[in-house]
Amino acid sequence: MVRYNDQSSLIAMRLKYGTRLGLARLIAEHMQEFVGECSDDATIVPVPLHRSRLWSRGFNQSVLIGRELCRNTGIAMNYNLICRHKATPPLRGMTGKERQKTVDTAFALRGDARPSIAGKSILLVDDVYTSGSTSSACARLLKKAGAKQVLVFCWARVISEIENG
Repeated sequence: MVRYNDQSSLIAMRLKYGTRLGLARLIAEHMQEFVGECSDDATIVPVPLHRSRLWSRGFNQSVLIGRELCRNTGIAMNYNLICRHKATPPLRGMTGKERQKTVDTAFALRGDARPSIAGKSILLVDDVYTSGSTSSACARLLKKAGAKQVLVFCWARVISEIENG
């Protein structure tokens, strides 16, 4: 993971909004160095997009990153375990509390997901970790379904001045 700054945000934004899909490979290569911390039964689970955002963007950047991580490591990926059943506004510019309230109930487990999660280590893949609200909402569902552990793999993390100081 890298610190979210002008350079790392440019890479994330070019992938997400500039359709520079090859950047998913670069991001996955950086994540790959942490795979050794995962157990043999790990499954990659990308953070899902709501179908309206998927239709407008044409792809889910977390799925692209997860696919490259899967290809590079041999770890299985399942992008059908969690769905984002509520459309949410873009989180950019929201406070941590606003983000948490917005995404808290936005995700749900797919009906047949529990057997694929129970007892497994999950690598939850996302592009940017800002407040942790999205990751926490997804991790809560995965843990409730019996995941042994949930490890958050992201490209860049926003470090606040409070955390840094």
